[in-house]
Amino acid sequence: MHNDRTATVGCRPVLYFWRCVCTIYKSIVKKLSLPDFLVCRHPDTSKADYGHALLVAGAYGKMGCAVLAARACLRAGVGLLTVHVPARGVDILQTACPEAMLSIDADENIFSSLPSHLDRYHAVAVGPGIGTDEQSFRALEALLSSPVCPRCVILDADALNLVSMHPDTLFPLLPADAILTPHAREYERLCGGKDIAPADFAQQHRVTLLLKGHHTIVAASDGRIDSNNTGNAGMATAGSGDVLTGLMLGLAAQCNTYSASPQYDNYELALLAACLHGKSGDLAAAKQAQCTIVASDIVENLKYAID
Repeated sequence: MHNDRTATVGCRPVLYFWRCVCTIYKSIVKKLSLPDFLVCRHPDTSKADYGHALLVAGAYGKMGCAVLAARACLRAGVGLLTVHVPARGVDILQTACPEAMLSIDADENIFSSLPSHLDRYHAVAVGPGIGTDEQSFRALEALLSSPVCPRCVILDADALNLVSMHPDTLFPLLPADAILTPHAREYERLCGGKDIAPADFAQQHRVTLLLKGHHTIVAASDGRIDSNNTGNAGMATAGSGDVLTGLMLGLAAQCNTYSASPQYDNYELALLAACLHGKSGDLAAAKQAQCTIVASDIVENLKYAID
């Protein structure tokens, strides 16, 4: 929508804009009962009650992806976060994100080895900035093949590129309702250049598909499909997708742990994450020009979006 003027009666344009955003947000989340861990935590709980998430992200020269996703995961309220990084990323992560624990890869520069003790995690996200080396492909294959791989698996960025490069090997290994979060070009590669509708893709591969775009589409393997209407063009910036992945991971770990909360399935989880991600971007846009928004602004506004 491109308007030359915004007409408002009785309120400032920014206030009018934000009221519209809130109306859209409420229309989406009313389909779901917000989980207790987001709105009203029981006082007699500890970090163990809010899940342990595993994030596999970053490579030499791309550690910012891991930092952004990790910060978003923690802002989502996860109890514990472990980030699996190459050895040369340790100092960066421990400085930029001191709340996270680290699992250190055998390789100095890339994702090449399986994190240990996979059975301790409640959700795992793989992909931001990991690259597409052969060693990373083998490590992803090993993770997806593991009998103790967490039941909620989120694949983004280079993990999706690896699936596109090795479809015959990796597609059959995807757990039921694994969450795939491509943007348009990544989705085209996943489809092998074919024109496949999101609902058909989700059903064909038994996954939850979150197709990022102006109106992000979420499709479930059982045929459910919906779109998200929060967010703005300022979120079309480097690292925005990494923030969404981290946010979704943090929510997933809590959903798979906190017994007092409504149990979301992966489709509902993806829809909620997309909504909150967009709302955070809209909060940023209410305070600054869209063209000045960076991914860190989205992370910083999550603490106000989850309200």
